[in-house]
Amino acid sequence: MAATPAGAYANGNGTHAVMAAEVGAPTNPMATALLTDQYQFSMAYAYWKAGKHADRAVFDLYFRKNPFGGEFTVFAGLEECIKFIANFKFTEDDISFLQSVMPMCEGAFFDYLREVDCSDVEVYSIPEGSVVFPKVPLMRVEGPVAVVQLLETPFVNLINYASLVTTNAARHRHVAGKTKVLLEFGLRRAQGPDGAISASKYCFMGGFDATSNVLAGNLFGIPLRGTHSHAFVSSYMSLDEIPDKTLRSKDGSRVCQDFVSLVQEWLQKIQVADSLGGVFGYTNQSELAAFASYALAFPSNFLALVDTYDVMRSGIPNFCAVALALHDLGYKASGIRLDSGDLAYLSIEARKVFCAVEKEFNVPGFGKMVITASNDLNEETIDALNKQGHEVDAFGIGTYLVTCYSQAALGCVFKLVEINSKPRIKLSEDVAKVSIPCKKRCFRLYGKEGYPLVDIMIRESEPSPKAGERILCRHPFIESKRAYVVPQHVEELLQCYWPGRSDKPRAELPSLDKIRSRCMQQLEKLRPDHIRRLNPTPYKVSVSAKLYDFIHCLWLNEAPVGELQ
Repeated sequence: MAATPAGAYANGNGTHAVMAAEVGAPTNPMATALLTDQYQFSMAYAYWKAGKHADRAVFDLYFRKNPFGGEFTVFAGLEECIKFIANFKFTEDDISFLQSVMPMCEGAFFDYLREVDCSDVEVYSIPEGSVVFPKVPLMRVEGPVAVVQLLETPFVNLINYASLVTTNAARHRHVAGKTKVLLEFGLRRAQGPDGAISASKYCFMGGFDATSNVLAGNLFGIPLRGTHSHAFVSSYMSLDEIPDKTLRSKDGSRVCQDFVSLVQEWLQKIQVADSLGGVFGYTNQSELAAFASYALAFPSNFLALVDTYDVMRSGIPNFCAVALALHDLGYKASGIRLDSGDLAYLSIEARKVFCAVEKEFNVPGFGKMVITASNDLNEETIDALNKQGHEVDAFGIGTYLVTCYSQAALGCVFKLVEINSKPRIKLSEDVAKVSIPCKKRCFRLYGKEGYPLVDIMIRESEPSPKAGERILCRHPFIESKRAYVVPQHVEELLQCYWPGRSDKPRAELPSLDKIRSRCMQQLEKLRPDHIRRLNPTPYKVSVSAKLYDFIHCLWLNEAPVGELQ
């Protein structure tokens, strides 16, 4: 979507509707104005009752700790937030429901809600797909306090899971390596259809190559991958169940009248081949029938699940027989999937057989047949496979990926940092929960080796840090943690994605492919010790000296003073 002059949207509801049409509707139709916590409406009414509902408020959306024991997070969910506010409006049915559950509220309040939209809201955000860190605002939302309060819960909802599962996908990509194919197979195990759709989208964003989820493929253009199940294999009893055994060659020049007989001939050759050491004896013929039938249906994309009965005694020789028969007709089989057993051992042994078949029968490329592994894989099992040594080319990952099994939530929060140009702070005995007040700008400072060194937050009124100029970076709360940095490159993090009535240009909402590329590039930019799986080095997040002094001054002013007797 191209950037559009903000002035085009500054004239009220008509242009707001144009903007909504341009951005599009939320992916999930349940993401409506009612998708919020009840106390948001209670606060909105109290603001309205006190005449404070139009006060100009600034909220920061951020998280406090990186997930999965790591030291990085990938930000996701921005596009859905922008779609949400573009379409934010209460219908008459919504109003009727609210009146029924809030009968104590004055009728004029519901008239106010009828007119509410987000035309006076501004949203500044880090670009989606960026690597982000705790305390740094992912989004800054400005607008009438009652309206922005109603956005809190849906924004946190749309960001929390999206960023968590994208980060999980990125971690799986990192441990698997750049060369492996990663397939998201989580639809059946996800938390409902909406969780499954989100998982497919954000796993692709985080570095996965394809999904089994057909609806996600349709909605987002994600490549689809899938083979067959054990049920397909076990549904066959014999080769006689294949009614049409004919298969035309790939170039269309000839027709094999009995593909099944060709498969059987090849199985016999494999069983007596000297280079295979006579290791293959009688194979399961119902499995052979299933493979032959599947190959007749998909001769150009034959990939077989080989562990229904016995991988090495039956699945592998049966697959090779069908693959060689396809080769005779000009087709190239895709490979196998292993869904149980010792994946490292079985993949190595399967590769040995494929290489032996290539040499024995002079079939170029057969030894490089794709081996896909599934079976409740996760980050730890892939790491273990890497240490054992394996010949797996692609991993199909489901349950542990889409459910984010090792961490339930990212823990995003939405905190008021300014109202009517007055800074606000949230205090706590737990310093990690103290908010960083006032409207801020955020920058990433890069060192001479090209890696990011530190993220720094400054007050909006402060001058921007510049490349080549020395700047003092301070820990927000620990006085002794500070360092001077002379950045070689400075990147401003927050961009305007929803300008409201301001004249600021609106940043582009890129395609999913572009966001995925950004994610991969951002991860490449991180220093290896920040992204490593075990004992990663924490990335530094800081504030400017002026913001540090301001935080602590406000802290002292707002904190109650105890009295000892």
